[in-house]
Amino acid sequence: MTLLCTEAAAAAAESGMMAQPQRVFTLPRQHSFSPPQVLNPFVQERRLDAKDKYRAALFGLLLLPLRALAMLLILLTAWPFAVLATSCSCRKAGVPLTGWKRSVSNTSLRFLGRALFFAMGFHVKVRGKPSSSSEAAIFAVAPHSSFFDGIACVLAGLPSIVSRAENLNAPILGRILQALQPILVSRLDPDSRSNTINEISRRTTSEEGWPQILVFPEGTCTNRSCLITFKQGAFIPGVPVQPVVIRYPNKRDTVTWTWQGNTFLEALVLTLCQLYTNVEVEFLPVYIPTCEEKKSPILFANKVRYKMACALDVPVTDHTYEDCRLMISAGQLTLPMEAGLVEFTKISKKLNLNWGNIRDQLDQFAAIASASKGGRIRIDEFASHLKLPVSDVLEELFTLFDRNGDGTIDFREYVIGLSVLCNPANTEETIYMAFKLFDLDDDGVITENEFASVVQSSLGLPDLDVSKLFKEIDADKTNKLSYEEFKDFALKHPEYAKLFTTYLELQRCQVEMQSEVNDNTPPPKTPISKKISGPKNKIYPQNSEDDNSGASDKKDD
Repeated sequence: MTLLCTEAAAAAAESGMMAQPQRVFTLPRQHSFSPPQVLNPFVQERRLDAKDKYRAALFGLLLLPLRALAMLLILLTAWPFAVLATSCSCRKAGVPLTGWKRSVSNTSLRFLGRALFFAMGFHVKVRGKPSSSSEAAIFAVAPHSSFFDGIACVLAGLPSIVSRAENLNAPILGRILQALQPILVSRLDPDSRSNTINEISRRTTSEEGWPQILVFPEGTCTNRSCLITFKQGAFIPGVPVQPVVIRYPNKRDTVTWTWQGNTFLEALVLTLCQLYTNVEVEFLPVYIPTCEEKKSPILFANKVRYKMACALDVPVTDHTYEDCRLMISAGQLTLPMEAGLVEFTKISKKLNLNWGNIRDQLDQFAAIASASKGGRIRIDEFASHLKLPVSDVLEELFTLFDRNGDGTIDFREYVIGLSVLCNPANTEETIYMAFKLFDLDDDGVITENEFASVVQSSLGLPDLDVSKLFKEIDADKTNKLSYEEFKDFALKHPEYAKLFTTYLELQRCQVEMQSEVNDNTPPPKTPISKKISGPKNKIYPQNSEDDNSGASDKKDD
């Protein structure tokens, strides 16, 4: 990001010397900001056609009632064993269930769990062998794509799981869940996340005889096309982890339950109406972290994810649950839901942004792209947002935002553009310099004529009407802009900062080239908007032979 404005100006000046009709910024693109291989892992792409639905309805006439009845009978049979396991009063004190109660309840519930999935029509294939608690304290299961993924818990021997506290209130299932001695999380408790991590660490490092813990480190359901970012909770204790991968090798996908696709009831009914459903659960070798990985949960999680991705032969992306939240927000703003997917973990870390920053930028993006059904900003919408006409200078700024060169800006490109190009240039020093540049008579305010003079010069459009833009900045309607008004507008609209800093650099280039003329150097032709002819001011006075004052020094991005 360093010296972005300088590189932009240099590219523009060089283009001018070669007498090209339009300047082109030749800024390198960081590969780390390249779009992910899987653009949206939260949508179910393969839906059943009419023939498949007709087939499901035909089988469902017979299979659905029989399977539903069998499931109910199995759950009712499991309930007394769950009551037996949860009747131990010492469990409330945070002590693991031990002895004959644990042995009887665990053995019975494991058998009934397998019977339940058999009754639902699942043909289960197991590869590898579950580890013992002495070998690995944690099972990490991925990809997480359905509520049917609970089959991994049954095959692993019913370890403890991380579950929402509200799930304990479900009839019958709540009591069975409680028998697994789960680690509960609450959306109402602001300390729930840290408490969950502490409890995982306490159990996995304790010698009290706690059962193993099974987690879905992705934290949300995907369509199994990739592995998204793993949450760190299971990797913070730094204990050995056994990766477990799940596959559903079926011609018809009825099990996937993502944010956009089949609902819970649709996925359940369609699966029960299939003649059978294949599922493969593979227990990979236990992964023992190195000393470096024990100190870095992120590194540990990424290494385990890489092993699992190789076993599944799928790519990895940096999407997270926060991308789901942005996707839902985008839908509420009448944008395509995919518009909110930015790989939140990568973007927030590299650009030092938080959820609030990106959510606010989504609102801004939606306001600009309101007329676009595809959720992408075109050059005319970009110009309309800035209340400026389409010009060479504006096209150059648009090109910097448009990272893939398709002629539009999506939300991901917009977030990166603001952070990399505009926000670094939008410092208070730059804003103050801009104000002094516009204030031609140095009286502490900017009139509309002064404002128009600089804007027309910077864009190379002498007949440009800037009255609408001026009135928007003039909050107190005095027909004069104070520094506070100017600063407030600049902070809320960082896109203008890049236009201004580029203008300053081009002015500086012109001054330097004029100095070379005075040193008997042949004057280069500089067609910047055919010629940069700005108003005389104290930042860059025209025809100056010695303009190296501190006021003209640029600030690196």
